[in-house]
Amino acid sequence: MLYHLLYPLHESVGVFNVFRYITFRTAGAVVTALLLSILLGPWFIATLRKLSVGQNIREVGPESHLVKAGTPTMGGLLILASIATATLLWADIKNLPVLLALGVTVLFGLIGFYDDYIKVQKKRNLGLTSRAKFLLQAGVAGAAAVALLNLPESYAFDSSLTFPFLKEATLQLGWVYVPFVMFVLVGSSNGVNLTDGLDGLAIGATLMAAATYAVFTYVAGNKIAAEYLQLTYLPGAAEVTVFCGALAGASLGFLWFNCHPAEVFMGDVGSLALGGAVSMVAVLSKQELLLALVGGVFVMETGSVILQVGSYKLTGKRIFRMAPLHHHFELKGWTEPKIIVRFWILAVLFALLSLATLKLR
Repeated sequence: MLYHLLYPLHESVGVFNVFRYITFRTAGAVVTALLLSILLGPWFIATLRKLSVGQNIREVGPESHLVKAGTPTMGGLLILASIATATLLWADIKNLPVLLALGVTVLFGLIGFYDDYIKVQKKRNLGLTSRAKFLLQAGVAGAAAVALLNLPESYAFDSSLTFPFLKEATLQLGWVYVPFVMFVLVGSSNGVNLTDGLDGLAIGATLMAAATYAVFTYVAGNKIAAEYLQLTYLPGAAEVTVFCGALAGASLGFLWFNCHPAEVFMGDVGSLALGGAVSMVAVLSKQELLLALVGGVFVMETGSVILQVGSYKLTGKRIFRMAPLHHHFELKGWTEPKIIVRFWILAVLFALLSLATLKLR
């Protein structure tokens, strides 16, 4: 919005020329989302308390979590509001990839909101059925995949799949691209949801992923940089960097209140939205496979659940003391802050390894 309002004035007032630069507008989106989260946070948390929107704790979870019962949840609404406001203010709102990224984020957030609403209303930790939640997620993801393949030719987006570490290696998926994108979006959304079990764990890992993909979207949308680093050049993808900035800023701002001991939880409205946002950015930058590395913490958490369930069904034995993985370390005696910080360290390492693929080709 500011881009369309202020940049045209640069011919008469030279200072407004800065609005043409994506780096400047990305910085603006980061600061805007951060400040909105921090400034509105106290009022938002107080409102949730007034409405008695408290977290219900699973009876099968670690006993140490029982003290968290009643902590305000659905804090993801604050994250969504910050992301949307910062994106609409600083991005080119005529850019279709940006609108797609924002649209997927909001729609996944609405699914999570409905799930949280049912939990709060029924005062238990069970919301939507797994089947209903999956169908809704798959519907949004499928619509997004079809929309991607129908973008105007000027965006140069197709059904090709690129591979990290390999020079100019691509695979044309054709119609298979639609279920592939659905798998990426739904899997990532649920991966963040599974990770959201300790104070600040999921939002911290999301912050790392958003910052990492900000680099990839910027490079993918810059013809010179893309050709030099041998990435697929995608006109218009660089504008998604502003969205990544808003995502990173909102994550950092929410972490102010979500760090241990948390004053508010994001709920499914936050975790599903953030997973959808990160995975959609991965798709828009043609770095879908790299998401397994960028979101390494989410993969670890999801993988631990899959292994635990598979092992128990096949052998009757559990691999971990409890899944997802962070609960396993809790039951081993690690304190919650130690687990969180160590997982953040892993998220930083995964981010650095992902950025290394820009040159290791």
